[in-house]
Amino acid sequence: MRRFVRPLVLTALAACCGAVLAAGTDAAPPLGHLPEWAQPESYKLAFKVDPKQEDYSGSTTIKIKLTQPSDFVWIHGKELKVSKVVVTDAAGKKHNGKYTVAAEKEGVARLDLGGKLEGEITVAIDFSAPLNKQLQGLYKVSHEGIPYAMTQMEPVSARYAFPGFDEPRFKTTYDISLTIPADDQGVANTAQVKEEKAGAGWKTLTFSTTKPLPTYLVAFAVGPWDVVKGPDISPTEYRTTATPLRGIAAKGEGHRMQHVLGETNSIIHTLEDYYGFGYPFDKLDLLAAPDFSAGAMENAGLVTFRDWLLLIDPDSAANYVRGSFNVNAHELAHQWTGDTVTMAWWNDLWLNEAFATWMQQKVTQKVHPEYRADLDRVRGAQGAMNNDSLVSARKIRQEITGNGDIETAFDGITYQKGAAVLGMFEGYVSEPTFQKGMRAYIQKHKFANATADDLVDSIAEAAGQGEQFKKAFNTFLDQSGVPYVSTEVKTEGGKTVLHVKQSRYLPLGSTGDANRVWGVPMCVRYAATTGDKVKCEIFDTAEGSIVLDGAAKNAWVMPNANGRGYYRFAQSKADLANLAKVVTKLTDAEQLAYADAVRAGFQHGDINAGDALAALKPITASETREVFTAPLSTFTWIMDREATTDAQRTVLRKWAIDAYKPKLVPLGYRKKAGEKDNDTLTRNALVALLADKDIADKDVRAEMLKQGDAALKLKDGRLDLDAADPDLLATALGVAVQERGAPALDALMTEIPKTSDPAKRNAMLSALGDAPTTDLANKARDFALGKDVKVGEMAMVLMGGRDNEKSRDDLWQWFTTNYDKIVARTGSFAGGKLPALASQGGCSKAEADRLSAFFKPRMAQVSGAERGLAQTSESILLCSALKDKQDPKTIK
Repeated sequence: MRRFVRPLVLTALAACCGAVLAAGTDAAPPLGHLPEWAQPESYKLAFKVDPKQEDYSGSTTIKIKLTQPSDFVWIHGKELKVSKVVVTDAAGKKHNGKYTVAAEKEGVARLDLGGKLEGEITVAIDFSAPLNKQLQGLYKVSHEGIPYAMTQMEPVSARYAFPGFDEPRFKTTYDISLTIPADDQGVANTAQVKEEKAGAGWKTLTFSTTKPLPTYLVAFAVGPWDVVKGPDISPTEYRTTATPLRGIAAKGEGHRMQHVLGETNSIIHTLEDYYGFGYPFDKLDLLAAPDFSAGAMENAGLVTFRDWLLLIDPDSAANYVRGSFNVNAHELAHQWTGDTVTMAWWNDLWLNEAFATWMQQKVTQKVHPEYRADLDRVRGAQGAMNNDSLVSARKIRQEITGNGDIETAFDGITYQKGAAVLGMFEGYVSEPTFQKGMRAYIQKHKFANATADDLVDSIAEAAGQGEQFKKAFNTFLDQSGVPYVSTEVKTEGGKTVLHVKQSRYLPLGSTGDANRVWGVPMCVRYAATTGDKVKCEIFDTAEGSIVLDGAAKNAWVMPNANGRGYYRFAQSKADLANLAKVVTKLTDAEQLAYADAVRAGFQHGDINAGDALAALKPITASETREVFTAPLSTFTWIMDREATTDAQRTVLRKWAIDAYKPKLVPLGYRKKAGEKDNDTLTRNALVALLADKDIADKDVRAEMLKQGDAALKLKDGRLDLDAADPDLLATALGVAVQERGAPALDALMTEIPKTSDPAKRNAMLSALGDAPTTDLANKARDFALGKDVKVGEMAMVLMGGRDNEKSRDDLWQWFTTNYDKIVARTGSFAGGKLPALASQGGCSKAEADRLSAFFKPRMAQVSGAERGLAQTSESILLCSALKDKQDPKTIK
């Protein structure tokens, strides 16, 4: 999903018979949509795969409907060696076809049909290909030295695995068979229906026909997997028979799947109850991938995950346990939005990802209310707002001009902003009404494609809303940016009136145009003569007003009731002071909205550091972790970017220690038996803050060094990683690396190749990013490029060491020296992430300038880099502008 693409030279080699692409072809190869006149109707896919080998072979048989006469069709294929093409026309006559690479970088090929044909034809293509090393298509990974092969097709990587029509609008059925080593296991989207011997040492597995799917949801895996039977998903009124559930893990790891398998029934039942539509596929497998480019992938019937999300033990860290449930709920929500109903084109990716994010939060809130998914929704939206404040931000419904735009669409705008917009309009029409619209949408478009208009129309119809509602919804889909709602309370004619203005929120230093209007479903909470009230209206003009009926005299106003709106707000100084007096009495979500308003004012240049910290201090008293940690993003920026003297840093350290250490003391430094996971996560957050080298509370840092030293001691020839609290292992090892230097770093680099446990690997890799000197940091980065670090793990090391200008300069020198090696190894990540990997955290014009100078000549080689460069450069320049504006003398 997020991947770098290896730079390719357009060589236009023919793969079938060695002929070069003939001059004067009928049309240039389509680099976006394939033509509509060739429609695939079904596939038969047969693969022969041995993970121990470097290559595999296969055949693709596609039934195609030609709606106009043609002697060729365009299809997708990349890095495939095609040996034979046979075309069967509508009359049953066979023709010799030819496969010719037409656009190598994009993966487009021309398939000559051997004559001008029309109607229904069948094309059979025999091919071979390398097992990919960059986590895309059909790729090869290993666990404890044992090789496995598995797939990752989204977004445009099915073309690496087999030739076909690699677009989401082409939904067809698939018949899949796998010929594999006799001792291996094979799994695919659907249930296995047959096993046959296929010569000495081989067997062929045949799977049932799939429901209509796009190519990006086709999935299979081969290797010595542990296959663990879980509890069947019990029938409901929407699904009359039980659905088999299994866990798939690398050899020896299957026993660790029991926790996630035990949670899955509740997720599926909650989704079925919401949509009024049963789980539609014939089985469900959850596969723990030894290496993976994304967090997880919603393949119909065979959902794949990073292994640490599924391999859960009784003593697993609390953040892994929560992450396991949340990601599982997200991927299973896709079985309805994404798999059953699929976007027609990648500009509507949000119909998949925003809905899965939004629905996961609903599932989590119902099954595990203690996880506070309601606050995750608010925090996710606020995180998206940071990106959405950039002039270079994407729209939710972004035009697609090439594969780079597809790959960079998997971001916080699509996921978190999209989910927040859904939740905002859901709140406006009411949850039952929104559910009614969603049920109608699923039923109408099941096993087919849909667009944003289809969804908005369905919700509007259910809510009895007209064009104003649709237009308001679309203002959030079709333009980038965050609404900035400025409010002021006035008394007019004996009534309390809230005067409102809206513009685009732009941080200090932005070059954007603030003149922009949305249809904002604005809900306001205010003090009434008895208690408080909420009033909601669609605010779709640049200026307006809301009468606050029954408001108390000098009423406080929270302009974003329940924190549900995707907008930021600013208040007059008097109104903000009124709100600050009661902020601790607001709901948790509203306190998060208040903290964001303070941060927005600070980044806008309206509030100085001293006033921001004073305004945020009251919510540090909250008992809710998500709320009392909300000030930390603003605090950390001030500490890292603004404080210039030891006296100022002392003030900031005292602010943090006074606010947070009293919360840590009663929790201690070790998880207690039967401890609530929220206490564990609270300890994690507080220790990470207070042990940080910039805060360096002596008691907390000493305890982390003690645990880190204990973990680095040898026990039976291996590091004793269990000596540290499992939830604090990464922090403890990080402190040990900072304090002990080379001996600690060397010990971790020796242990990592011996360790297969993903949680322990993650902790050690994260600690390598804390190397305290240039030489040690570069040694850790070189290690990350080597064979002992998986492709999907590299960023854990490479994103470290950038918290000051000197360390960023060192990273830059290493990155530019090793750029070609990074691109060659990390083809699984989007090229759009490369500029951030090089310079995220920068805060000077010089850093922005060198980034642009380096990447501009290379952008054509790496898909998605243009948007990544624009956003990273803009973020650096905005940081620099804010740093120049803010006066550190206000820190006192």
